Amino acid sequence: MKNRIVLVAALATCLFSCTSKEHTKCVSSKCTDTTETIKCKTSPTPPMGWNSFDAYDSRINEQEFKATVDYMAENLKQHGWKYAVIDYCWFNDNPGGWNNPNKRHGHPDIRLDKNGVPLDTLCMDQYSRLIPSVKRFPSAANGKGFKPLADYVHSKGLKFGIHIMRGIPRQAYFEKRAIKGSTATAADIAETFDTCNWQNNLYGVDASKEGAQEYYNSLFELYSQWEVDYIKADDMMYPPYHKGEIEMMRKAIEKCGRPMVLSLSCGEAPLAQAEHLKKYATMWRVSADFWDRWEDLHHSFDLLNAWTPHRGEDSWPDADMIPFGKLALDNRPVGKERMTNFTPEEQNTLMTLFCIARSPLMIGADLLSTPKEIIDKYFKNDEILAVNQHSTDNRQVFKNHAYAIWIATEPQTGDRYVGIFNLQDKPSKVTFNMELESLRGDYKARDLWSKKDLGTVNGKLSVNLGTHDATMIRLTKMN
Repeated sequence: MKNRIVLVAALATCLFSCTSKEHTKCVSSKCTDTTETIKCKTSPTPPMGWNSFDAYDSRINEQEFKATVDYMAENLKQHGWKYAVIDYCWFNDNPGGWNNPNKRHGHPDIRLDKNGVPLDTLCMDQYSRLIPSVKRFPSAANGKGFKPLADYVHSKGLKFGIHIMRGIPRQAYFEKRAIKGSTATAADIAETFDTCNWQNNLYGVDASKEGAQEYYNSLFELYSQWEVDYIKADDMMYPPYHKGEIEMMRKAIEKCGRPMVLSLSCGEAPLAQAEHLKKYATMWRVSADFWDRWEDLHHSFDLLNAWTPHRGEDSWPDADMIPFGKLALDNRPVGKERMTNFTPEEQNTLMTLFCIARSPLMIGADLLSTPKEIIDKYFKNDEILAVNQHSTDNRQVFKNHAYAIWIATEPQTGDRYVGIFNLQDKPSKVTFNMELESLRGDYKARDLWSKKDLGTVNGKLSVNLGTHDATMIRLTKMN
């Protein structure tokens, strides 16, 4: 009887926490029943979208964001790209507008006095909640926040996301600002010793304190009012693992009345926390910050392989953003303004790996200045993107210093996808022994990158690949 009561209560919570459009999905076995929370699911397939960080660092404005949204709606939406995400420091009028000694160019740390008191103020309401800078996002004026911008994104048939930092603003702590729904103040719940080691705007929140959950509830109530669909929460897993704040965020999402993707950064996520991550997050970074370096991409093979048992509906190990095209405008955030340092062959490898391993796909480049041929090849190839969105049984078959093989299944037909990778610093012929997967008899082979049928293969599948190159082959059993 007790279990039945818990189930009924859980269903009621689920119905409350989903909007009307989500009711059917949520009730039809899409919620996870636990004693602590109901996780209403939002992402049956890996999220696909664009994030402003790799191109704009912390300083994108409303005009630039809208132009990107327009481009996505006209060129990428029909291929499955739907999330448009504003990355960090949208609450700062001029992030990185002063020199920070020992920091990279344009780093958005605020200046502090010798006692740690902020010298630079952030945009904040009376309840210690950061709000958009009106100087950068004029539509946020008069307390509207991001609601007008979310409406614009939704009008284009896309979904709206924002980046947040874990914790409560330092400024709120020193001013002892109020917390909505609690008699506690920011000074009562802040952990002043618990600071992000790469961004100093906030203090951590002590989950055991009265007012802590109320603070996070008030944040996500605000994001729900703005109609946010996607939250990228940062400094969540960088040592130490912030279990308490992850759980408070999830509870706040379920209470706020609007389903949201909860994406946790930055990694590498601790594999020992896999079950906790699957319970509370939608996606989580398995890599450190990923840039256009072959060493980072080579490491991704091992990271994605290690997380294979924990991949599934609404639980997506995330290999980070796709750094193709134009990056680091105005020499921020990392390196000089440039076209990606990845070679075309390495770009083949990245997209083949990320798709067959079913990582979330988030474009990091400035779409407005990235060459059309890059966008057309990598972001509009529906046959490749279908592997990411709809394949099953995705896993690494083999890897050594020279090459790697990944495989997956097309669930409707039983066709097999084979990702073939040359990891060597020279061109090479790579052969997949089909007996490793008991693929016996004749198969029709199709190269999904060239979109060409290759004829019939039996026993072995061989391809010639350039340095650090890859391809994706679809195998269809012949009668």
